[in-house]
Amino acid sequence: MPIIVNLDVMMAKRKMSLNELSDKVGLTLSNLSILKTGKAKAIRFSTLEAICLVLDCQPGDILEYIDEK
Repeated sequence: MPIIVNLDVMMAKRKMSLNELSDKVGLTLSNLSILKTGKAKAIRFSTLEAICLVLDCQPGDILEYIDEK
């Protein structure tokens, strides 16, 4: 898939664990794990907004487009 999720990179930069992010964002560990591993098929804007708020970042810091051509 040409969309890469860099959630783990941003979490490492902020020295935040998945458990801590889960608590602060209000999402289950399993849902965040699916997103973190790149297995998610979609993300709600409200979820992306909450993650960006907690990690103090922009959506482009988390999502990256890679041209497969």
